[in-house]
Amino acid sequence: METYDPQAIEAKWQQVWEAERAFYTDDPEPGEQREKFYMLEMLPYPSGDLHMGHVLNYTLGDVLTHFRRRQGLRVLRPMGWDSFGLPAENAAIREGGHPREITERNITNIERQMHRLGWAIDWDRVIAAHDPAYYRWTQWLFLRFFEKGLAYRKESPVNWCPNDQTVLANEQVIDGRCERCGAVVEARKMEQWYFRITAYADALLEDHATIDWPARTITIQRNWIGRSEGAELLFRVGELDVDVAVFTTRPDTVFGATFFVLAPEHPLVDTMVERSPHGEEIREYVRHAMARRGEERSGAEEKTGVDTGFTATNPATGEEIPVWVAEYVLMEYGTGAIMAVPGHDERDREFAETFGLPVREVIDEEAGVLVESGDFSGRSVEKGKEAIVEWLGSLGRGRPAVSFRLRDWSFSRQRYWGAPIPIVYCEKCGMVQVPDDQLPVLLPEVEDYRPRGKPPLASNEEWLNVPCPSCGGPAQREADTMDTFVDSAWYFLRYCDPRNEEAPFSRELVDFWMPVDQYVGGIDHATGHLLYSRFFVKVLSELGMVGFREPFARLFHQGWVRQGGTKMSKSRGNVTAPDQLADMYGADAVRLYILFVGPADQDMDWTEEGVEGIARFLRRLWRIVHEAAPADGSEDAGDGPLVRKAHETIAKVSDDIVRRFVFNTPIAAVMELVNELGRDPSARGARFAAETAVSLIQPYAPHIAEELWAALGRERLWEQPWPVADSSKLERQTFELVIQVNGRVRDRVEASVNESEAELVERALASRRVQAHLDGKEVRQTIVVPGRLVNLVV
Repeated sequence: METYDPQAIEAKWQQVWEAERAFYTDDPEPGEQREKFYMLEMLPYPSGDLHMGHVLNYTLGDVLTHFRRRQGLRVLRPMGWDSFGLPAENAAIREGGHPREITERNITNIERQMHRLGWAIDWDRVIAAHDPAYYRWTQWLFLRFFEKGLAYRKESPVNWCPNDQTVLANEQVIDGRCERCGAVVEARKMEQWYFRITAYADALLEDHATIDWPARTITIQRNWIGRSEGAELLFRVGELDVDVAVFTTRPDTVFGATFFVLAPEHPLVDTMVERSPHGEEIREYVRHAMARRGEERSGAEEKTGVDTGFTATNPATGEEIPVWVAEYVLMEYGTGAIMAVPGHDERDREFAETFGLPVREVIDEEAGVLVESGDFSGRSVEKGKEAIVEWLGSLGRGRPAVSFRLRDWSFSRQRYWGAPIPIVYCEKCGMVQVPDDQLPVLLPEVEDYRPRGKPPLASNEEWLNVPCPSCGGPAQREADTMDTFVDSAWYFLRYCDPRNEEAPFSRELVDFWMPVDQYVGGIDHATGHLLYSRFFVKVLSELGMVGFREPFARLFHQGWVRQGGTKMSKSRGNVTAPDQLADMYGADAVRLYILFVGPADQDMDWTEEGVEGIARFLRRLWRIVHEAAPADGSEDAGDGPLVRKAHETIAKVSDDIVRRFVFNTPIAAVMELVNELGRDPSARGARFAAETAVSLIQPYAPHIAEELWAALGRERLWEQPWPVADSSKLERQTFELVIQVNGRVRDRVEASVNESEAELVERALASRRVQAHLDGKEVRQTIVVPGRLVNLVV
């Protein structure tokens, strides 16, 4: 028996797989009926080396890839690089190189690491966001959204990172800080590009019912979208001759509105600054308020504000009420303006008490009826709501409305490393699309790509100044670039048809492969990438480019890998790279350990000592299988204990992967089988047990599995059908009887499958632990579930 040499074995089989193109996937034949399986993990940022968090993610996907292939499915498992955007650019800044040079160097190294770990990937389908062959189609899709009115530009308050010198979407701001660099985010007013994702808010909510996603993720998205039903009421600011809309879920309290409040970012505030005698005071207040984050503002104990000197007309009472600007009102909610009802809102009351504003109660809370509400007094709250909205509607001052917390997606960035936006600005023609046949608009070279408070692309005059595509006159290109979330909102579609030069993808191919059958990635993308991808697919469906409305049929969130008690990440610098561990213990040991250490959906603590333990198991597996190889053949294995144990293990591993979707317990089950086999490797059924153990461990440790399969006289395990348990070998003569008292488990005992219900009750009553809990009380009822439990009700 040769010594187990993991490094030599792994290099050998990686060469074999590549030479035989073992994991490359052909496109389907016309009319093909073979079932497909699209396995996908979120594509990585090539901003550094892989770490053990990546190993968890992609090994998990690898297990499913091997498992589904061996079940006979046509499996697509591609790879790509989220290579544009802040992570890659910041990595280049840290290292003092050009983003393209640093990114492509990292890609080369990460791809080497992936090959070293033996992941089953179709390397013919690689895409990279920074490749002009890819971002040509990102730009093309932008133009389709622009033509549909779903991409637009407007001035608005934005989140500005003073360190990264760029605009951030709301999803990229965590607790008031930039999610990338941790700097405190500021508020600024700027012209920005937006996608009109709010037009799909209802569809994004409704279609949750069609996908198999974790309940927690769906809840996060539902809360982020924040659908509320209520009414839109118009308050008139007569001195400015404008109606200001407010959204409220409590139109029944409109008679109690005693003042009116605008968010500092509300567009009407600029007009008030110009027209009000308190203009400078308002301007100064707004400047300070906008520097604070929404969470701080809305939750601040001390209420601050400034009186604008203007009044608004309460549409219900006709009363002129003062208009204030206050930081506790946010543009992200409703319309950025509120009717303040201090009699029935805690924050409004605190504000009113601070500034001596009137408080009026219009609901009798004990009786649940309206009071001091004109003709509506005495009505119940619910009936009052409907009647008041109907009445104000007849006056043209109100209507039923739905509001969303969701805001349109801000995607333009004042950074270099991103896809240029294919728009030019002409004094004569205005905003003009770059024609499709002039795509891609290539990212130009610039002398200094580092952020300086303005778009770096604007420094390249030759690139910036171009003829207008419409009239031929002088024009300027858009100097902002697209955020990398645009790149990742459709990459999974390009994988289906990665070399298409006539379109971003063929509908025939995406309709065959999509939706993704199993998507794996972090829950931190719930309100960013996962929401944006769903939006993109819905738009593409309406454009007739795809025949489905959801991109990811099933979603799984892996846990975080921690080191030293902290989440492992490149940005924190606390990472363990897999290369050194693979050189020490072998790639199979690294793969096995990262899935064995605990449930894949829970956080786990990384320790190198655990890899050594798994390496010992693999050496033991190597020895025992070689010892069992000369034993009796699997075709005549009989029905001994080892054979039954092998079939039980097949059933356990298959059920855990398919139904329970857990990945650590199958490894433990194979370990148990190997332990049984190790007691007597020459026993009857030993060879069958050895073959079973090798076959079942193959998705986890494919290199040693192939080598042992060959040692057993067989070939190409990666193509062999997944083993199926013989149900006749699974029939057991005993089972674990759970005994409950009043529904609570009090004991577990072995019982015969042949015992009657009466005998099972007798066994339950005979249990000493049960007798202690009965304490002489009369058993009023017995509930028996055959083969499972007895519940004694006292």
